[in-house]
Amino acid sequence: MTELRPALLLAILLLLLPALLPAASGGEPASADTASAPPLLLDRIVAIVEDDVVTWRELLQRMDRIERQLREKGIAVPALPSLRRQVLERLILERLQLQLAQRLGIRIDDLTLDRQMERLARANQMSLQQFRDMIVADGIDYAAFREEVRRELALQALHKRMVDQSVQVSDREVDDLIASQSQSLFKDTEFHIRHILVAVPEQATPEQVRKARKKAERLLKALKDGADFAELAARESDGRYALQGGDMGWRPLGRLPRIFVRPLALLKVGQISDIIRSPAGFHIIKLEGKRGGQQAWVEQTHARHILIKPSALTSDADARATLESLRARIEGGDDFARLARAYSDDTGSAIEGGDLGWANPGTFVPEFEAELKKLKPGEISAPFKSQYGWHIVQLLERRKVDNTVDLLRSRARQLLYERKREEQLREWLRRLRDEAHVEYLMPELAPDEND
Repeated sequence: MTELRPALLLAILLLLLPALLPAASGGEPASADTASAPPLLLDRIVAIVEDDVVTWRELLQRMDRIERQLREKGIAVPALPSLRRQVLERLILERLQLQLAQRLGIRIDDLTLDRQMERLARANQMSLQQFRDMIVADGIDYAAFREEVRRELALQALHKRMVDQSVQVSDREVDDLIASQSQSLFKDTEFHIRHILVAVPEQATPEQVRKARKKAERLLKALKDGADFAELAARESDGRYALQGGDMGWRPLGRLPRIFVRPLALLKVGQISDIIRSPAGFHIIKLEGKRGGQQAWVEQTHARHILIKPSALTSDADARATLESLRARIEGGDDFARLARAYSDDTGSAIEGGDLGWANPGTFVPEFEAELKKLKPGEISAPFKSQYGWHIVQLLERRKVDNTVDLLRSRARQLLYERKREEQLREWLRRLRDEAHVEYLMPELAPDEND
């Protein structure tokens, strides 16, 4: 005899419960009126989903909640047959995902759930008790709401494992998106640029083109090695503005050659482009300045530090005492960089004398950022602890920079990531649904073949 799956067995017993109740009531035979009365329908199965089922009661409860959400948003509720089918499909897909999450060992424990409930309460600017009272006042069972949040967390964890980790956004895709939107992004912006042209004659031979490219590559290398752009342009450029040091002045994008638009959109002030090819030859441009439009200025910090990590041989007190001693030696004239190379446990920065380079706000952990904010250029902090160990940090200097390009790139990357993730999630869910065994026990709830 084939063994019944536990979920299906439970559902069958639920359906048989009305018929079993009289037999279990203790012995009095049923009266004729009782015997002829139709059984009380407690619930029914509307769909079998692999090893699980969806019941009529679940469908009605989910429909009720979705109807309330639609009305709160002022959205017209679909016709009842359509709403039932849509909600049932959502429940089926949810069941399939939760089954897969269970097979993969994804579990949301009570502690994780409690923390999420606290975050939801804070997001609504309430205490947890106030949040609970609000849920109950809306006619929602709080225990059932908690379990729904647990399911949502499990689905998020499943999506992260099955979809999110495979989403990749390349630098080229980011650049292409920014360039494609550059006219609108920089419509009120003017650019100050310098330009070098290595000309190629009309109907140039391959050898002439090769020589021109080689010269452009030589000039670009010289610029990257620190050569003065204006001097090099005046001496080597074939462009109209060579004798002005290549200075093309201030111009909006609309008054610049189209081949310059993409590199300009991606350059920061002071940066030099790669070689740009056109029918006229090989170009190199430098962005000298930018004005107008929307710009994002940030204050960067240049700092260096020494890190001592507590260990089995070094207690917190020992680490702190070592840093206090090093700080006193530095203030007494000892060289910070030399001591960092000798003592710091941050191997990445130790070889640079503890130098962390220029950093944007938010680069470091909160404790480190907080100490940096207190310092004036040249000052050294007292020893402080972060998740990495004990530090002293010296602020070398601060500067304000135009961070517009980095901000645009960050936003473009996030937009592309979300777009790709949505596409991949949709495709993954479609495959999951297509490969599943689903049986509809109420034909009117089955998907319309024309959908």
